[in-house]
Amino acid sequence: MKKILLKDYKKNMGVFIDVNNNDSKVVEGSIHIPYEKLLVNHKELLDKNKKYFIYCNGGIKAKKATNILEFYGYDVTFVTKE
Repeated sequence: MKKILLKDYKKNMGVFIDVNNNDSKVVEGSIHIPYEKLLVNHKELLDKNKKYFIYCNGGIKAKKATNILEFYGYDVTFVTKE
């Protein structure tokens, strides 16, 4: 699993997806897709030709989502605060 610190993320790197249940907008321009919705609808919501950076405040859901989406063939990176 690829991993990056939140402070090192830049907009030109790829699409930032916040999987928190609330629309927290940690990064300006980020997309908010709740964890469950992302995993159930990934085929409709994501493009395998794009890079995605997955984040949540606690890190647990983002890490799980990153692992699952990576298994499905998406180019995903786990974003963590620390």
